[in-house]
Amino acid sequence: MDHLKARIEAVWNGGDDAAAVEEALALLDRGELRVAEKFHGEWMVHGWVKQAILLYFRQAQMRTGHYGDYEYHDKIPLKTGLAEQNVRVVPPGTVRYGAFIEPGAIVMPGYVNIGARVGAGTMVDTWATVGSCAQIGKGVHLSGGVGIGGVLEPASARPVIVEDGAFIGSRSIIVEGVVVEEEAVIGAGTTITASTPIIDVTGPEEVVHKGRVPARSVVIPGVRPKKFPAGEYHLPCALIIGQRKESTDRKTSLTDVLREFAVQA
Repeated sequence: MDHLKARIEAVWNGGDDAAAVEEALALLDRGELRVAEKFHGEWMVHGWVKQAILLYFRQAQMRTGHYGDYEYHDKIPLKTGLAEQNVRVVPPGTVRYGAFIEPGAIVMPGYVNIGARVGAGTMVDTWATVGSCAQIGKGVHLSGGVGIGGVLEPASARPVIVEDGAFIGSRSIIVEGVVVEEEAVIGAGTTITASTPIIDVTGPEEVVHKGRVPARSVVIPGVRPKKFPAGEYHLPCALIIGQRKESTDRKTSLTDVLREFAVQA
């Protein structure tokens, strides 16, 4: 990919190589290229791939497309070849070209934007949205109405990442490059941004995380007081109230943890 990277960076700096941009988007769409990857336990962002997406927006022309009775007028076509890729998309679910959905994933009437990746066996439930460049792992459940934020600019910014086996409860919002680590459970209605305090309250003293939900954590929405000149107000936070147990498999563990901690899905 080094040669393609050099070509994209040259175009970004004023060069003219539309074919390089088209090639990069085709590789993204086939899953042979991705915006971010995990190396030695850390997520690495390929900024040049984001540059390719931004350049694609710049050079693509508006076009009218028809999919059944639906008419679209946009620069980016919809993803095709879903049956051959063993991907289920339920109408009016939408997956944009340049996103990659691994075999066995299901997209209910939700939305997956360009540059995103959704792992095998993952469920994108009704009205859930996967923003541009977000990386969703294998066996994840994004419940109804979940909002996974997109990040295109700056090119170096980390996208939202939800690792394998995580569960995101209904109407939760995860944005600004937050990483939800493996098998974490996010309760319904939880909002987590890069600056949201994620407070582990399971020990004698609180432990505060930001931008990262530790693996296997059970998280619910909370509030904490903060003083302002006009008075004291309660600002949103997220509370880690427990851990998924190692003694059971993922499916049983998820059922048990939702019941044990009264976490709404």
